[in-house]
Amino acid sequence: MTEHTLKPVRLSDYRPPDYLIDQTDLTFELASRGTRVVAEMQCQRNGDHRAALFLHGEELTLESVAIDGEALAADRYQVDERGMTIEEVPERFTLTIVNRVDPVDNTTLDGLYQSSGNFCTQCEAEGFRRITYFLDRPDVLSRYRVTLIADKADCPVLLSNGNPVEEKDLGDGRHQATWEDPFPKPSYLFALVAGDLKSIRDQFVSRSGRTIELGIYVEPHNIDRCDHAMRSLIKSMAWDEETYGREYDLDVFNIVAVDDFNMGAMENKGLNIFNSKFVLARSETATDSDYEGIESVVAHEYFHNWSGNRVTCRDWFQLSLKEGFTVFRDQEFSADMGSRAVKRIEEVNLLRQIQFAEDAGPQAHPVQPKEYEQINNFYTATVYNKGAEVVRMWHNLLGPEAFRRGTDEYFDRFDGQAVRIEDFIETMAEQADFDTGQFRRWYDRAGTPVVHVRQRRENGYLIVNFEQDIPAVAGQDDEEPFLIPLRIAAFDSAGNPLMLDGPDGEGDVEQTVILNERRVEKRFVVSADLEHATLSINRGFTAPVKIEHDYDEADLTLLARCDTDEFNRWDAYQRLVLRILVGRVRQAQEQGEWPKTSLPEGLSESFGALLHAAASQKGGADPRFVAECLALPSETYIAEQFSHDVPVDWIHQARVELREQLANEWSQTLILVYQNAAVDGGYRFAGADVGRRALRAQALGYLNALDHPAWRKLAVDQFDEADNMTERFNALVALSVRQTDECRKTLGRFADEWAEDPLVMDKWLALRARNVAPDDLDTLAALEAHPVFSIRNPNRVRALVGTFSRANPTAFHAISGSGYRWVADKIVEIDGFNPQIAARMATVFSRWRRYDGARADHMRSELERMIGRKDCSTGLAEIVGKALR
Repeated sequence: MTEHTLKPVRLSDYRPPDYLIDQTDLTFELASRGTRVVAEMQCQRNGDHRAALFLHGEELTLESVAIDGEALAADRYQVDERGMTIEEVPERFTLTIVNRVDPVDNTTLDGLYQSSGNFCTQCEAEGFRRITYFLDRPDVLSRYRVTLIADKADCPVLLSNGNPVEEKDLGDGRHQATWEDPFPKPSYLFALVAGDLKSIRDQFVSRSGRTIELGIYVEPHNIDRCDHAMRSLIKSMAWDEETYGREYDLDVFNIVAVDDFNMGAMENKGLNIFNSKFVLARSETATDSDYEGIESVVAHEYFHNWSGNRVTCRDWFQLSLKEGFTVFRDQEFSADMGSRAVKRIEEVNLLRQIQFAEDAGPQAHPVQPKEYEQINNFYTATVYNKGAEVVRMWHNLLGPEAFRRGTDEYFDRFDGQAVRIEDFIETMAEQADFDTGQFRRWYDRAGTPVVHVRQRRENGYLIVNFEQDIPAVAGQDDEEPFLIPLRIAAFDSAGNPLMLDGPDGEGDVEQTVILNERRVEKRFVVSADLEHATLSINRGFTAPVKIEHDYDEADLTLLARCDTDEFNRWDAYQRLVLRILVGRVRQAQEQGEWPKTSLPEGLSESFGALLHAAASQKGGADPRFVAECLALPSETYIAEQFSHDVPVDWIHQARVELREQLANEWSQTLILVYQNAAVDGGYRFAGADVGRRALRAQALGYLNALDHPAWRKLAVDQFDEADNMTERFNALVALSVRQTDECRKTLGRFADEWAEDPLVMDKWLALRARNVAPDDLDTLAALEAHPVFSIRNPNRVRALVGTFSRANPTAFHAISGSGYRWVADKIVEIDGFNPQIAARMATVFSRWRRYDGARADHMRSELERMIGRKDCSTGLAEIVGKALR
């Protein structure tokens, strides 16, 4: 351990709590400084022991402690930076603690703080200990009664968990409200909000006939941006009743949007607190992507009412129990609301670009981590997104009906309890006919399995060999096989699906192969005169693995045209593009200079076929699906194909060149696609319209890759004439492909128009950050000095610093090291007031060893500078320490 690190918390060290708190009554006298908190707790000893009572507490000013009404003398308890210890307490007792906190000075945005003058809380994972002394661990479930007292003029709205019980004026300019939550919950689900807020109201009638009052609270000037979030909430409630049989349990459900928030949203029981980004939407200010994000996040937090709240986690090592399960639930909801194929593509894109990279680097950890120093560092793509893929495999292996029986039993059996991943597995195993013990490896083993697939013809059989390769990561080097379900199909040279008959005669055009050994061979009877079979492997991405198969260009072109699984059609096209991009870069590496290239015929034909299908006036292809296919792999994902000496600049050149070649070859068809995809009428957030706008965006982006004034004018005209933010911002993105006068002027006009709207300006900041040139520190300084930017607001930081470091590889990885230095400077500054955000930003440096000597040296130096400071936070030290080790 260094001076900055904490003693690791280990799953193997878990012990049940020595004490329980059955009832918690909280009274808050709210003030920017000196908020008075009175906590009265009904406590009992848990088991036969005489251990002291330890309560977590940080950054608190203690006023008094009493047991059963008797004040404790100072020598009866000890307080340190971790909390309070009280010796010799009765078996059952009432503990009353009075303390004060200063919300206005709480820049960590953890615990009780102020955002735009309003009081709000964030208690997951360990924020409640910054409010009062408590057993701040998820396996201590308590019923809460909360009374809020505040100045009525400053805080006309007083909200907390549960149902409203009482409101009254106090006669001195203050008022109070009392809320009671009848369901026991851990402290991380506690919430309060108080401030000058307006709300929209609606109702939902549950399937049992109960009327539930719904409210969304925002700052007054945002009241016209809540309708979409309310519609999303109502759809989520109906979907959860229909799909999982889960009915909401309180009389009210409230959402509050705040501008200063470390996460996306928080599922506090009955009072969800959201980053305003995931609530506020109006067609003039929000894009289709924003609308989709709001619908998904509202659903996610609502679904937590059962998968996370009613059934919660025993400890933080079980985090994926609630998050992986709930991500799967919100993914399925979004698939039902829109295009299932497109949703799957988006999910896998995120997994491959973020989680696969995480799984291959120093921050790698299993879906169920076995130890941590700061739990905030484990809200990761592995826990959330890979965890969701594991739940999806449960769903696919069991089948929808058995999976539903399993979830019904899980919710009913463990309602009101704090449970383990093992409890979920055991419940699902009761429905299974496969080795669930082997399946457990998906929770315990870090790393992304690689499945090598080989095929051959022999005596009327198509023989397919599968071999698992398990990478050594995170100190785990065992090679025991995973249980991997793979859906496969095969096509003849004309693109017709083949009947895959097994040796015993059973057959279908699609088979699910279960890989439960390191090497598995499958035989399928095929026609004796079959010349060639092209395999479609891992259809629908049935397992979160990498597939290695010796596809040639003809195979990929055929699958991109004929595969009956839409996900695998997209995947084949992306593999074809990636093959060309990586090939060009490797050729440049070998030659030491950029090779002369031309557009490959197979890719050109596939690209043209997509455009013609989209341009068809007679029931053409799904425009959203075509748009996903047309999108080139990101530079970040291309870089993942290189294990060392990542050629940052050549990757950029390869992508820019291929985009220009495709645009030049197909410009006339692109303009036809652009024109035909125009949406008639005003803005509607509807699947068909969203798809058409996405397709137009791709076409316009390709056209503006060409240095032609007509295409720039097309983008400027769209910017000027569009009545919605989606089309206007898409035009701005297209113009930004080349840094021209039209681009600079339109960016300036956009900033002038929306200077007073921070969420809209986040888009502008992010777009500017993506296009900063290498070593252009003046532009970075100007963006940082812009009035809209605040380094204390997480959304602004993610827009500028996060986008620059993760979506502008040529500038971040400038060979001089200037990009690394600028980002590290911001991380150091942020670490002084918000360590959570600093630690998350620092993960971009984690895989520094993959880069060439100069870049690696620069990145290592910045990591050493971050951790070498005396005041480096423990969270940042954990991330940096892993990267350096």
